[in-house]
Order: sequence, then C-alpha cells, then structure tokens
Amino acid sequence: MLISEIFHSIQGEGELAGVPSVFVRTSGCNLRCAWCDTPYASWRPEGTVRTVDEILAEVARHPARHVVLTGGEPMVAPGISELAAGLRTLGYHVTVETAATVAPGGIACDLASLSPKLLNSAPDPLEHAAWRRKHETLRWQPEVVRAWLDAYPCQLKFVVAQPADVEEVKGMLAQLQREIPRHRVLLMPEGTTAAGLRERAPWVSERCRQEGFRYAPRLQIELYGNRRGT
Repeated sequence: MLISEIFHSIQGEGELAGVPSVFVRTSGCNLRCAWCDTPYASWRPEGTVRTVDEILAEVARHPARHVVLTGGEPMVAPGISELAAGLRTLGYHVTVETAATVAPGGIACDLASLSPKLLNSAPDPLEHAAWRRKHETLRWQPEVVRAWLDAYPCQLKFVVAQPADVEEVKGMLAQLQREIPRHRVLLMPEGTTAAGLRERAPWVSERCRQEGFRYAPRLQIELYGNRRGT
C-alpha cells in the first residue's frame, strides 16, 4: 500500500474535531479537486510502500485510540479493508475520510466522513481537460453515498466557496432521499490559510444558522497552517 504519511495530531474537522488521532494518509486519488490541499497525495501521488503490518506497528507507536484513514482517496488504496479490519481488531476507533465515490464494501468503520464534491471542485477545463471530464463523471455518486449512509454512522462534509454552493448542497441532499439530521451536514469554508477561512466564515456560519447545518472549522489550519503532518 502506497502511504504518503502517518502522523499523530488532533482531528481538525468534523464532529470529532479536537480529538487526538493518528492519521494514515494513503497516496492516490480518483478525483482532481482544483482546491486540493494535499496534492502530494492526490495530484502527484508519492510515498512509501508499506505492508498492513508495518502500518499497524507505526500506528501503535502513538497513544491515540482514534485512527483516521484519509488521502488522497483511501477507498482506492489496495489493502484498505485489511488495514481497517486490523485497526478494529486492535480496538481503535476508525474514521474513513472519503469523497464517497467508492462503495464501502463492508469496510470496518466507526465514522464515515463523507465529502462529496461540488461543482466548485472541478479542475481547470483547459489545463486539465481529461481529468475534468473524469472528475465531473465521478465526483457525485448518490447511490454510493446512500450505501455509506445505510451502513455506518456518517457525517456529510461539504466544502463551500460561495453562497450559491449551499443551494447545490441542498439539491444533493434531496437526491439522496434519506432523512439526514441537519447537524450531520457540515459546511466547511474553502481555503488553505487561516485568513482565507476567516474571510468566508461569517457568511458560511450564517447559512448554517439559517439552514440548521453544522459549521465546520479547520483547526489544523488555524493551529499549524497548511503543512504536512498536521
């Protein structure tokens, strides 16, 4: 399995924000988001090939009992189900952070953090024409999202860049045809700097107040900046 990095930090996003966690970042992604903040694991996959046993041993070096499988897109990583099962056997709480374009397939998971991509995620049509077509075909898979919702505790996390994005979110939720508690829907301002996040925070938080959604900060940006290992 190609692993970009394994590190011990705090969860910066979602309902477990602030919880000490070990992050296992797989390398490789089937999407190409224009604003991706981990291009080294997505646009330019890099890392070290590790066995599941090696990864489990590295995780065990840290005191946290929460493990986050992230990427890139962890669900396209060969061996991800074996890794998740090994973590579950060792008693870890497992969060899977995924764009929800790949069905869960019974993976061991205590919290599915689903982040379907909006139109704002599409790469440049001229510079990345082939990837744009693939991205637009794959980014929103309602039947896959429903498979996750029906099998696991889930949170739905949407990256919003402008007010119109919230209307898109509401349309996507309607397509799912599921009763999803509003507090399980998180709106996260797009941005890779603390200043950029603060600029969008007022209107995003106000829309959350109006719609009943949860505002999702990015603690890792506020605390450490946009850098690896955080």
